[in-house]
Amino acid sequence: MLEVEIPGETTLNLKYLVLDYNGTLAEDGKCSKKVKELVKKLSEKMEVFILTADTYGTASEELKDIPVKFYKVDPIDGGEDKKNFVEKLGAEFVACIGNGKNDVKMIKTARLSIAVIGREGAYRESIINAQIVVFSPEDALNLLLNPKRLIATLRK
Repeated sequence: MLEVEIPGETTLNLKYLVLDYNGTLAEDGKCSKKVKELVKKLSEKMEVFILTADTYGTASEELKDIPVKFYKVDPIDGGEDKKNFVEKLGAEFVACIGNGKNDVKMIKTARLSIAVIGREGAYRESIINAQIVVFSPEDALNLLLNPKRLIATLRK
């Protein structure tokens, strides 16, 4: 579990990390070595789930050596699937990272939400509704690995 006290706000007790894959962690279906290393480090602190429509069909192969659980979402209504998944885990214990239109409901539901504006872009509503916006998956994952960065961004 990742416990972070945000001065003047609340304490985050995050048990789960829910990640979108394409456009968020991966570019054109490929995940960088650095992203893989960071996800692996986070899997030692939190249970990590990848929720993806898997546009390129590469997600499970790309992360095969990392202790994460994959869930395929509907390619048409994946946003509802992602929201429902977060709710079933217990939204108050979930941090999520996404970038697309099918991530908006998940971003609105999770206790902590981070939007990534990567090289594949990001959907406007994902950016507007996320608590934090960053420019790379590495930045997003490092926020969770370095909680003082979260504190600096989220405190009053």
